[in-house]
Amino acid sequence: MPDIPEPRNTPEPRTLRELRASGHIHRTVKAEIRDNLLARLRSGQPRFPGIVGFDDTVLPQLERALLAGHDLVLLGERGQGKTRLIRTVSGLLDEWTPVVDGCEINDHPYAPSCARCRRLAESAGEDLPISWRHRDERYGEKLATPDTSVGDLIGDIDPVRIAEGRSLGDPETVHYGLVPRSNRGVFSVNELPDLAERIQVSLLNVLEERDIQVRGYNLRLPLDLLLIASANPEDYTNRGRIITPLKDRFGAEIRTHYPLSVEAELTLIRQEAALDHVGADLPDHLIEVIARFTRLVRESTAVDSRSGVSARFSIAAAETAAASAVRRAALTGEERAVTRVADLAGIVHTLRGKVEFEVSEEGRETDVLAHLLRRATAETFRGTLGGMDLAPLLERFSEGVQVESGPMVSAAELLRAIGPVAGLAKIMSRLGIGDESPGHAAAALEFTLEGLYLLRRLSKDEVDGASVYRT
Repeated sequence: MPDIPEPRNTPEPRTLRELRASGHIHRTVKAEIRDNLLARLRSGQPRFPGIVGFDDTVLPQLERALLAGHDLVLLGERGQGKTRLIRTVSGLLDEWTPVVDGCEINDHPYAPSCARCRRLAESAGEDLPISWRHRDERYGEKLATPDTSVGDLIGDIDPVRIAEGRSLGDPETVHYGLVPRSNRGVFSVNELPDLAERIQVSLLNVLEERDIQVRGYNLRLPLDLLLIASANPEDYTNRGRIITPLKDRFGAEIRTHYPLSVEAELTLIRQEAALDHVGADLPDHLIEVIARFTRLVRESTAVDSRSGVSARFSIAAAETAAASAVRRAALTGEERAVTRVADLAGIVHTLRGKVEFEVSEEGRETDVLAHLLRRATAETFRGTLGGMDLAPLLERFSEGVQVESGPMVSAAELLRAIGPVAGLAKIMSRLGIGDESPGHAAAALEFTLEGLYLLRRLSKDEVDGASVYRT
């Protein structure tokens, strides 16, 4: 059954009079974020939950920008977590905030600004009805596509209200766009350079004068919001650019990056890959192979570094390898799906489309990725089992044993082909495998065989999609 969200206990005040009596203080959005961020800094609470690898680089810059009350741009290649980071900023808002009941732009009861709320405040006085908005409802977002219009962002004339008999100059005939509807919250424009330059102009007033203009209407609606945009560096020259007056109005430009360490990459994969949903165990040593593989792809001279290699690459690799194990278990009748080295081969073909290669590498894409995967496996082997005495396993091959492995070879078949191996428990311990099931034992042994092959201590033949290890 789907999770049922816990009921939210909204604050009690329901009228302006009750709100004043409660002692509520009106603060701007940026003041809310600043105060709440300072409180978390002092208490040591997490400020940006789920963000990995930015602790010493991006987050200090972001915190300084928020404390200064700046609107900002996050600049970075695809798949660096820019949107995820922007969405966590709304978690720094107060949990609840009062609004004039029914207001389209979330006017605060102490300072109504739209025509409808001002009229209602004059007639209702201290009995002005209020409602409460949770911080989850105070975040707005727009992907800047070339067909985005000023009406989408700022607003336009509502023909329905005109048809109802209201005059064309009536401010209440305006249909507000996404920006004013995010008033008193956080608004994000993703991939800002993709927004047509003439549409970017409509944001100039929002960032400087903090108000909006809709066609010929004489509107002076003060907006209270934090505007955050994301952009890819290549967008400045390839698909578009951020116009100079708009860049000038952002208080900060913060550069993001991919994980700087293998450990951060490992944490990211474990956090984001939907392995529970796939239904297979993915041992730690294989997660490390995938993390190293991703880093090698990013660093390869065969790959277009300007395009970048998204974090989604490693996440998809982990899920694809786990899915291969699930498929094998279903076809061979294994009770438990455990991912093995043989399951990694399939990710080369599956993920090829996620990488932009240099023109000179045309036709060699699969070979390049396969080579980098072997390098990642060898590096992981050296880091986990390097220096370990594997003579007992090698002795099995000196006796003429040949072991066939592949994505369709069950764990039982693999273990039967290898036979008893002295020191298997130590191998599994070094790999951090505490489960002694046949599937995990097979995963440990197959990884060891592949490592010995890559270090040229065993031979391997590829036969009809399967691998045969021998001396």
